[in-house]
Amino acid sequence: MAELLRNPDVLLKAKKELDQAIGRRKLVEESDISRLPYLQAIIKETFRMHPVAPLLLPHKASSDANICGFKVTKDSQVLVNVWAIGRDPIIWENPDSFMPERFLGSEIDVKGRDFGLIPFGAGRRICPGLPLANQMLHLMLGSLVNTYDWELEGGISPDEMNMEDKFGLTVQLAEPLRATPILV
Repeated sequence: MAELLRNPDVLLKAKKELDQAIGRRKLVEESDISRLPYLQAIIKETFRMHPVAPLLLPHKASSDANICGFKVTKDSQVLVNVWAIGRDPIIWENPDSFMPERFLGSEIDVKGRDFGLIPFGAGRRICPGLPLANQMLHLMLGSLVNTYDWELEGGISPDEMNMEDKFGLTVQLAEPLRATPILV
């Protein structure tokens, strides 16, 4: 939501897509998600820039391995920094810019098959809550965007928003988002 309020052009495109696909001021249903590619792209872009857990759960190397010239010995603890992967300029063009369009027409998903976007992990240890989180995020964000217009509290302009992350076990905004819904 913070990225949408910071990028009003992206918010407007999302509102237009929702209006055309399901109608204004209607709640998004599961059956609608497949008809909302721009909303799906917004969610993927948010996961890329703001993964919930910056470091995936630790893994243990089951055998010696060489990865990109680094030797990882058996039984070493390995941490995957998904925050850094999402901001890597080798993988992503303009990595610090919120650009959902990068996912339109792309087969990249968050299900662990594309290692440039693995906010829930991959393989056998992928987060078991992924299907529920994926459905709920689309339903909630789509419904909030489609039902209300939004205004930042305190007369703050989108350019003045503090988008710094506060790191911990999970990532959150350093300053919580304060926005007011306006029924239209």
